[in-house]
Amino acid sequence: MEANEKMMPAIESMPEHAKGWTDGQRLFLLYYTGTLMDLVVLNLFAEYWSSKVFVSSFTVSLAAALVLQLLLKGTIAVEHKIAHYWKSRGPGGWNTFMRYFCAWLVLFGSKFVILEAIAQIFGEQVHFGGMLHGVVTLIVVVVVMLLAEEVVVRLFRRIT
Repeated sequence: MEANEKMMPAIESMPEHAKGWTDGQRLFLLYYTGTLMDLVVLNLFAEYWSSKVFVSSFTVSLAAALVLQLLLKGTIAVEHKIAHYWKSRGPGGWNTFMRYFCAWLVLFGSKFVILEAIAQIFGEQVHFGGMLHGVVTLIVVVVVMLLAEEVVVRLFRRIT
């Protein structure tokens, strides 16, 4: 065996059908990774910021991370649809303003929807406390979740 063959990445030795990923596999990996990142972030906040974030058990935090992942991806999809609508109307100050205003409105307003959905689904098992009945805390947690996901995505892209 030559030295080049020893250094060949493991992916090269895989069967041909295992090399390409389908769209379904990519989507699964996206949600799987996002949910695990949300789970880690949520549990770290519950452990280290327990005065503001309460989760009754690991099982509940796993379910909450899944719900958060679905609601966040849904929010981003809605925001993109609205942005596309205003962008497709052509250039102009009003369309640009409305695109950014509507994006802000959806992204900010969705946190109230997410907080209420979490409250309805999990009751007292998951609780965000603090200013504005926990909305500020939820925003902090969600921003950290999104940043953590972005770090993982950038790391993944760097190593491939």
